[in-house]
Amino acid sequence: MTNNPFSAERLLFTPATPDRDAVSIIFAFPNEYSVGITSLGYQIVWATLAMRPDVDVRRLFTDANEPLPARSELLGFSLSWELDYVHLLDVLERLEIPIYSRDRSENHPLIFGGGPVLTANPEPFADFFDIILLGDGENLLGDFIDAYRDVRGENRRKTLRHLARVPGIYIPSLYEVTYTAPDGAIASISPIDADIPATITKQTYRGNTLSASSVVTENAAWSNIFMVEVVRSCPEMCRFCLASYLTLPFRVSSLEGSLIPAIDRGLQVTDRLGLLGASITQHPEFEDLLDYLGKDKFDSVRLSIASVRTNTVTEKLANILAKRDTQSITIAVESGSERVRKIINKKLETDEIIQAAAHAKSGGLKSLKLYGMVGIPGEEPEDVDRTVEMMRSIKKAVPGLRLTLGCSTFVPKSHTPFQWFGVDPQAEKRLKFLRKELRSSGIDFRPESYNWSVIQALISRGDRRLSSLLELVRHYGDSVGSYKRAFKQLRGKLPEMDDYVRTDYSLDRILPWHHLHGPLPTAILQKHLTESLQHFRKNGRSERSPITANSID
Repeated sequence: MTNNPFSAERLLFTPATPDRDAVSIIFAFPNEYSVGITSLGYQIVWATLAMRPDVDVRRLFTDANEPLPARSELLGFSLSWELDYVHLLDVLERLEIPIYSRDRSENHPLIFGGGPVLTANPEPFADFFDIILLGDGENLLGDFIDAYRDVRGENRRKTLRHLARVPGIYIPSLYEVTYTAPDGAIASISPIDADIPATITKQTYRGNTLSASSVVTENAAWSNIFMVEVVRSCPEMCRFCLASYLTLPFRVSSLEGSLIPAIDRGLQVTDRLGLLGASITQHPEFEDLLDYLGKDKFDSVRLSIASVRTNTVTEKLANILAKRDTQSITIAVESGSERVRKIINKKLETDEIIQAAAHAKSGGLKSLKLYGMVGIPGEEPEDVDRTVEMMRSIKKAVPGLRLTLGCSTFVPKSHTPFQWFGVDPQAEKRLKFLRKELRSSGIDFRPESYNWSVIQALISRGDRRLSSLLELVRHYGDSVGSYKRAFKQLRGKLPEMDDYVRTDYSLDRILPWHHLHGPLPTAILQKHLTESLQHFRKNGRSERSPITANSID
């Protein structure tokens, strides 16, 4: 990357010239430029701010920044990965801003944040932020800036109380969390007084014009890629899936109204196109989009697509991808066990998986990557055996197609029906079993770190007592041992690590995001959980857990 990565950028929007009294904002991504500029969410928020003449926005990354103001009014962060909080704290210290909101004075900028990590569960990071934006930025960002301008120049207290009345804006300092004991469960989460809303609801953009890249650059992690969002959310609603439940309802970009015009605009400056979305092949006009991308004028385009639903992999799709310089396709199957797939609401048969592989090969693709998971609630050892059998069956049915199984450990996520389950300690052993069995069969197996999954679970279920722990871990070093060391040092001041990570919670437990509402009410999540439990076996995990069908009825 050049010393000035901004010089290589090709903008797909026209920035406004800031007014003389424009609001001064630093918008940061707590990672390197190449990573941050590849985030479509970061690009869109930056462009939205930069097109407002009443805003003067400057970008900051850990390794590069635009010229920064001597004093900014607002400092924002887009948080896409949990462990980037370390860089976030580094940035605050570099700018001589206290890391805890309670220690900031009138002379410091207001620190706001957004992005998927904070929308899912901001509580472990709540003490670091003055303001957190929950949900889609299309409407929320403008409402935030407008509301701030209404009280611009007022003191922090009055400003924050005013912002707290804007839907989707969460001011952590205005909510008090009490516990049954310093190391006990949450007893209550309440606003500090009656003028503050008792709950905050994630904001959802419901339009049919979705996001597309605002900048293309050779210095992105995906060099020179133009990204366009085809769909948002996923209609399948796998019971563990944050990407589906937190982003409901399923929305699609208008093909003629926005999707094709966006693609044409992007391909004027680059020949690399990325189609994004959790389930892009379920766009109702996806076949028409394929026909459009299959035209001769796009012969030089390199096309990348996100993971697709297995039973939508056709020979036509594979053929167009192969002609557009794509060698492989990715499908999420989660498990080779049909019973486990019923538990998680994965509406998929093994025969469909084998058929997808056959279509991939016949269409000219060289390899197929499958995503799997171990430790799914209700999973038993024989279910993992079924995954081995499935992979071997695919290899036998479609010889010559290179197979890869990427495999993670189940991690409970907020606002999903499986948020009450903990991480299964047997998952690590099952990953090792899959590695041994699949590699001996000539199948590439790529497991995600079990230890990293443990840390993911800690943060995904954590409450705001974790802020002091995260600060300690930052100084100890980024390792699982550092977390254990920090828990030992803070013993008696917060629950044990296993309580956050491995414990199955009862349905009446107050969870850290109790006051932060997602798209679906808790009653619906519990109904979906009940449906999943019907597929557990009698000797399965449901009988060892406080989560049982009887406790829901």
